[in-house]
Amino acid sequence: MGERARHVPVLLDRVLGLLAPALADRDAVFVDCTLGLGGHSEAVLRAHPRVHLIGLDRDPQAIELARERLEPFADRTTFVQTTYDHIAEAVDGPVDGILMDLGVSSLQLDAEERGFAYSRDAPLDMRMSAGTGMTAADVLNEYSVDDLTRILRDYGEERFARKIAQAVARERAREPFTNSGRLVELLYDVVPAATRRTGGHPAKRTFQALRIEVNGELESLRQALPAALSVLAVGGRIVVESYQSLEDRMVKRAFADLAVSKTPPGLPVELPGHGPELKLVTRGAEVATEQEIEDNPRAAPVRLRAAERIREAT
Repeated sequence: MGERARHVPVLLDRVLGLLAPALADRDAVFVDCTLGLGGHSEAVLRAHPRVHLIGLDRDPQAIELARERLEPFADRTTFVQTTYDHIAEAVDGPVDGILMDLGVSSLQLDAEERGFAYSRDAPLDMRMSAGTGMTAADVLNEYSVDDLTRILRDYGEERFARKIAQAVARERAREPFTNSGRLVELLYDVVPAATRRTGGHPAKRTFQALRIEVNGELESLRQALPAALSVLAVGGRIVVESYQSLEDRMVKRAFADLAVSKTPPGLPVELPGHGPELKLVTRGAEVATEQEIEDNPRAAPVRLRAAERIREAT
């Protein structure tokens, strides 16, 4: 399978090591919230013969490809087509391990017709659930200049958000946007050359912003983090791989909020039920090594955080 050959799971060994204390040598339940092509899940199932996988993905094509890949483990797998903010409805009781590998999957990046990559001309689609909801072209052609500015600034952290939004409005009045090539050409014209030399590809931030808007990614993550933590068993572990700072800040905040005592300052003893619910397993956000990035360039922006539940959820 070509897609399988291309797919290299990001920080696979580290993910396996972080999850192992919660999954090894027991009848455990592992939830892969972003199943994709199933690379992380396959490794978990191979490493832990008593683990049952619940694989979630919003993309039906990903579910089918992962099902094919994981056929040798068919008696230990359950697949659910859903977004990860619905994890609580997808599982039956507490779970022992959770992985969220955020952002765009290899399947979606490599499928030209999905329009996620700015390196080749393709329809401006960017929907993770293929065929449903608005496209990136809809956003470009229908949003006001103010709304375009907001998403480029907030989701793409783009310094030239208003300038780009104004240029888009001028161009779409002449002819609506349909393909990525024309948008990339516009961005080369608008983003100053000096910024291009130091800030990477001029389309990177705009494409990120459009993708997040089209798929409601940050809102979904905002709801998914507390939902996932609520179903994590005591002794269970959650690992999250983020690929941009907005996601990583949300993960950091969600973990930190549950990793501190709620006992009022100054009291000599911990009040019952007020102690920390989580223990942070990583020190800050971990990044890929140079060797890992060389082996898998998509690991370059990753920020990995992990936590373990040490007390029942309140």
